[in-house]
Amino acid sequence: MFTETISLWQYLSQHPKPVIIYGMGNGADKILSVMEEKGLRPAAFMASDEFVRGHSFRGFEVKKLSVLEKEFGEVSAKGNFIILTAFGTNRPDVLEKIYRLSEAYEVYAPDVPVYGKVLENLFDEKYVFENFEKIKKVREIFADEQSREVFDRLIDYKISGKLEPLRETVSPREDALDLLNIKKDGSEVFLDFGAYDGDTVQEFVESVDWNFNKIYAFEPDFRSFCKLRRRHYLLPAEKFKAINAAAWSSDGEESFSHAGGRQSALGETGKGKKTTTVKADTFCKNHEKSPIKPTLIKMDVEGCEAGALSGAAEILNKFKPKLMVSAYHRTEDLLELPLLINSINSKYEIYLRRHEYIPAWDINLYCL
Repeated sequence: MFTETISLWQYLSQHPKPVIIYGMGNGADKILSVMEEKGLRPAAFMASDEFVRGHSFRGFEVKKLSVLEKEFGEVSAKGNFIILTAFGTNRPDVLEKIYRLSEAYEVYAPDVPVYGKVLENLFDEKYVFENFEKIKKVREIFADEQSREVFDRLIDYKISGKLEPLRETVSPREDALDLLNIKKDGSEVFLDFGAYDGDTVQEFVESVDWNFNKIYAFEPDFRSFCKLRRRHYLLPAEKFKAINAAAWSSDGEESFSHAGGRQSALGETGKGKKTTTVKADTFCKNHEKSPIKPTLIKMDVEGCEAGALSGAAEILNKFKPKLMVSAYHRTEDLLELPLLINSINSKYEIYLRRHEYIPAWDINLYCL
């Protein structure tokens, strides 16, 4: 299975090289909080040249790489300092910049949860030890060897923060979608939970050559919901419905953070505002005209995938729709979501694929 046994944080504590955090914002805050808890302190913060304007972050002056090279001496074997990336990207130009940087320096992309309490949810050697039997069980659930290889390498990455396991596990999104055998005969009924600005609706309609039965797109963040409707205003109303609601395990209202993007979420990140929640089972059963029989469901609901799946348990058993489920927002998702799907309907074939991103985001379960 996996081969890494020493966590990135343990490695940093044992090596004297200065540590530079590359990036600012939420990711940098999380990495810094882990370092502080481990008794570590960064030597500096850096940003790409075009973003350095003499500003500071968390009391550190943000510097260019060229300035840091002068401060820490000439470049030796793998550099004179360690760089930790603190932002997420799938832009080819930025990825290439990071990979080039890793040729001259030790570069790591620390794995910190997108949602959940950071210090209590690190995927480190302690987490692996405590969940070893569960890891073995999940590994056996996957339907093919490629899924198990991706799973093994992802654990290596999550422990070590190394870039190599990430590069070894990338597969094109088109190949992953081929697993689901999405039909182009006009029969697909697509439920898109976490539709954002309509990007995955666009991906779907193009994959079926615009020939589909129905699309129901759910997006709780109002700004994103408006973008979703504007983007697809030409789709016929009888075939496309945008719904300003969140997929969850029950119908009602939940606290919600309206951030217009990745930080929009239900639960502990909510800031007092409310949003409508939808249980997929009751939505499909009580539709105003006739019951909905979904053939394809996508869930990318910012850490609420477990609740959304629980709310769709009856559908998964009755109609057995194909599934695309994000499995990276919370530390436990990589283990708990395959087990949950398997417990709801053990006949699902579950495949694990990861698409190009640093850090290990865009990890998805494809199920049929």
